[in-house]
Amino acid sequence: MARFEIKLPKMGESVAEATITSWLKNVGDHIDMDEAIVEIATDKVDSEVPSDVEGTLVELLYDVDAVVNVGETIAIIETQEENVEDKEEVFADKEIIGEAAAIENEAENAIETKSISKVSESGKFFSPLVRNIAETEGVSMEELEAIIGTGKDDRVTKNDILSYIESGRTAAKPVKEEITVEVDVHQPKAEPKEIAKTATPISVSGEDEIIEMTRMGKLVAHHMVASVQTSAHVQSFIEVDVTNIVKWREQNKDKFLAREGEKITYTPIFMQAVASTIKKFPMINISVDGDKIIKRKAINLGMAASLADGNLIVPVIKNADQLNLVGMTKAVNDLAGRARKGQLKPDDIQGGTYTVTNVGSFGSVFGTPIINQPQVAILALGAVRKVPAVIETPDGDFIGIRHKMFISHSYDHRVVNGAMGGMFIKAIKENLEAWDAKADF
Repeated sequence: MARFEIKLPKMGESVAEATITSWLKNVGDHIDMDEAIVEIATDKVDSEVPSDVEGTLVELLYDVDAVVNVGETIAIIETQEENVEDKEEVFADKEIIGEAAAIENEAENAIETKSISKVSESGKFFSPLVRNIAETEGVSMEELEAIIGTGKDDRVTKNDILSYIESGRTAAKPVKEEITVEVDVHQPKAEPKEIAKTATPISVSGEDEIIEMTRMGKLVAHHMVASVQTSAHVQSFIEVDVTNIVKWREQNKDKFLAREGEKITYTPIFMQAVASTIKKFPMINISVDGDKIIKRKAINLGMAASLADGNLIVPVIKNADQLNLVGMTKAVNDLAGRARKGQLKPDDIQGGTYTVTNVGSFGSVFGTPIINQPQVAILALGAVRKVPAVIETPDGDFIGIRHKMFISHSYDHRVVNGAMGGMFIKAIKENLEAWDAKADF
């Protein structure tokens, strides 16, 4: 008999924890491989965690509503396998991305007698790897306390202590209160800075109703504030004549449904135009890591979609530039449908490199969306409207009815200047306006 640890898997970029909403199995139950044992919720998706092995559930380590960090063990399964530990390491390597867990375990074993404790008197945590480096380099607890950590919950990482040592062992004293932007390994941290609590007290009368924010609401709010604090947001706007696209869809939507079994909306047409334009402007498809730029090879389009409770989620169309119109339509409809039903999986929301949101679906003419970190830009599609417009012809100008929409582009001015931001949406405009109303699909 052997014991296998079920760990909370990586749930997507910038997601560091999840809430256990329901245990699907009880202690003593037999578990099949790939059978779901627990339901979890994050700010981005609700999902089930399956078992990687077959066996008997012998221990549940967390209660319902507990908040668990990615990579932590949540349950123990007893199996018949002899080499389950080796198998467990393979799954851990696949699921956990963070500060080299294997190296930390080795460092933990290597530290027999240590003067640097795991937690300082002030309550600051130091990982085994950081403590081992401190022991080797003769860094005292007082020095460790002075290092400003860039890890989760302000923890000092391996890179922090190595940078401290390489810089001649000089570090700024920690500020009294800090703003920390929690992001994934490729996302830069906001520089800690002192802030003052200036919130105005709010008076509440007996007729007012106090509503507690949901966990998802709190996390989304934090993510939005963190994005504004991280990126210098700038917007560009442009109007697009989509009359040919409207005519084409009206002429082909029934034939498209009969042949492909899918309803075609404007969204896959717009997404295809965005993907092809990104290929011409690859420096839109990037992330920032400190003073380095990470140029993404894959074009993975995030698509804001509505959940059943009215919240939004951003599933990702992987390698969107490789899809034709039929493939794009199937991908859009599949993700949107599963989002409404709450059936998205963790992998569906991972790996996005650029995001598109359709504010026009709510009747908005245009919007100024907040960048979805760690990306550097996001596009908002406004409502398609019939408007009077000047039409130029060889015989002169006249007024006619056209279908038009606004698209707005929010981008990170740290790495995307106004020229590139403007040229990018101008190229999308040209792409859409060049649509052949007589084309087949």
